[in-house]
Amino acid sequence: MNTRVENTSYRVLSRIGEQLDVKIPFTGLSTAEVYRRVMGAIESRSSIVVVVMDEIDHMVRREGDEILYRLTRANEELGSSRIGIVGITNDIKFVETLDPRVRSSLGEEEIVFPPYNAEQLRNILKQRAVLAFREGAVGEEVIALCAALAAREHGDARRALDLLRVAGEIADREGSEKVTEDHVYRARNEIERDRASEMISTLPVHGKLILYALLRIVGEGREPTTGELYLAYREIARKHGLEPVTQRRASDIVSELDMVGIISALTINRGRYGKTRIIKLQVSPEVVLEVLRRDGIVD
Repeated sequence: MNTRVENTSYRVLSRIGEQLDVKIPFTGLSTAEVYRRVMGAIESRSSIVVVVMDEIDHMVRREGDEILYRLTRANEELGSSRIGIVGITNDIKFVETLDPRVRSSLGEEEIVFPPYNAEQLRNILKQRAVLAFREGAVGEEVIALCAALAAREHGDARRALDLLRVAGEIADREGSEKVTEDHVYRARNEIERDRASEMISTLPVHGKLILYALLRIVGEGREPTTGELYLAYREIARKHGLEPVTQRRASDIVSELDMVGIISALTINRGRYGKTRIIKLQVSPEVVLEVLRRDGIVD
């Protein structure tokens, strides 16, 4: 199960029960009663049940680790059956966040999967290309380029597949018989633009106002520092009828924008004038402006 979706103890137990043909209502029972029914169904089968919980860190952050404690101790209650748990997470420090009692009963064996390398990505893309494209439409050089670009950045198979898919869509729109390397490079730009647009559109309003202030300073040909950026942001916020956040909070927002790659904030030492951060935009100004206009931040 994907525990980003099945993100409560009740839903996790209901999902296990569903696979064991146990009828559990959407609501109305206590978690303890659902647990009792599920354990009864497991025991009646005299078998080994393996529960695989994908994105397990999301559920634990939202719900806590009580369900893990129950499931890891379940074998003490079972006689002729056993239950095992496989948890999947991208958070390599996830286990460290668990309650010591859960870690103790978990008895985990940790397996770390490194990012895909270019060769592995190339093999994945070859398999998908056979299914998705006409024969001869995608050459080896295109698959190799998609794999290399994805491996260089983060070794993400989804990223490699997105590159190939979008490159194919661009070629299709142009009526091209073959996907070319140029299509791949253009696909990378299109994906980055869409990703940046989505990230900016989900920012809180003060994050968008800070980006607008940054655009204005850069448009005037100046290199913005955190102090200059805050003054410009404060003026813009008041023109929008909003109370500006404090300079400390604005600095936190700048750090958050830096962390997700929308801007870069380089700390420099100005001697007796102290330290400051030089802010640079890391995405296309046109993309930022387009989102800010769409959201009513810019007229």
